[in-house]
Amino acid sequence: MDPLFEVTTLGGMTFKISQVPNKKFYGVQKGGGSMAIARAYSKYGAAISDDLLSTIEEILKELGLLGNAGAGAGAGAGNNTTADPQGEVAAVPQMFDSEYLCPVEIGTPPQTLNLDFDTGSSDLWVFSSETPGIQVMGQDAWDIEKSSTAQLLTGESWSISYGDGSSSSGNVYLDKVSVGRVTVQKQAVESARNVSVAFTQRSDTDGLLGLAFGSINTVKPTRQKTFFENAIPDLASPLFTANLKKAEPGNYNFGFIDATEFTGQITYVPVNTSSGFWQFVSDGYSIAGSSAVSAPHQAIADTGTTLLLLPQEIADAYYSQVQGAVNDVRGAGGYVFPCSASLPDYTAIIGSHQAVIPGDFINYAPVDGDSFENATTCFGGIQASAAGFPFSIYGDIFLKAQFVVFHGGNNQLGFASKSL
Repeated sequence: MDPLFEVTTLGGMTFKISQVPNKKFYGVQKGGGSMAIARAYSKYGAAISDDLLSTIEEILKELGLLGNAGAGAGAGAGNNTTADPQGEVAAVPQMFDSEYLCPVEIGTPPQTLNLDFDTGSSDLWVFSSETPGIQVMGQDAWDIEKSSTAQLLTGESWSISYGDGSSSSGNVYLDKVSVGRVTVQKQAVESARNVSVAFTQRSDTDGLLGLAFGSINTVKPTRQKTFFENAIPDLASPLFTANLKKAEPGNYNFGFIDATEFTGQITYVPVNTSSGFWQFVSDGYSIAGSSAVSAPHQAIADTGTTLLLLPQEIADAYYSQVQGAVNDVRGAGGYVFPCSASLPDYTAIIGSHQAVIPGDFINYAPVDGDSFENATTCFGGIQASAAGFPFSIYGDIFLKAQFVVFHGGNNQLGFASKSL
């Protein structure tokens, strides 16, 4: 391992955020694949077809989740930080591992909200006492008036637009935010005065904590730093790692690399920060251990997206090896296949690293049943990126099979194999 990346606890703090089961979640089972691809397209501003929107509307109606809003896809002045060297926070794998939630404390006295840690965005926004009641469906909301340290940033606002035309927006405050006992005293917290229906219908998610680069924070007129950027001075090393897992607890570590969580060496590749994402080059692929195919493409590592979205030709090549697979764009929104099909492993080639995703990770969700046990058709965790996407999205289907280092000191990503 490069000595620059070895674990150190001198001159800074470290903490682990462990994942635990989320008993609160009761969300989508049937149709989970359609929802996942629509959320991904919507997040990055890609058009969602009318056919897919109609499919989602039918799913939500069947589940009794369609509300009045209808269907749809889903730096502060004087900032300072304090930290404690110990601390663990629960993160939660959702149904079909669609997202990971972590409890975050906001305000004085602290109020705990379950937030989606998202390396594909840079806003910390939450449901709050300013969110209209009709848009709150079971989420815990930050009560601003009950926090003695909340300070309104007058004249600042935020707004995130989605591909289906919906948006989330609101006011901006400075308040104390703690994650794993590391505390940023004056973190920008974006209070939702309007919430996209896609988030209203996810009762388990109280908001997002963005971990991409502050250059894409949506607060105007003054962009705000992310929690990670504000906490870096107190961390032993300016990095965090993601060790997400399939159907069992995993963790994020901040400030250190735990050598027990991966095998072999970590391969580091440069990150292109010009778009504000953890963007890198994926050099090619192989399927079922066959010869490597050179297919360089831009990609981003995004913990806030469920699926692995690849160039169309690579998705086509993968499913050509799956008996009975069909690209059901008009119905399910992407590739489906018989649930009884044997899925081959997919290997992403990133520098010298062979990132193997086992075939059973790629069977993402049932299409025509409430569970895998009573479904005949399943939705794939590998899908094609939307037309016009400037990059592929390496979401949780990929990340669950890798140990990943997000290094904010020299803007690199590290990839290593791990026990699965």
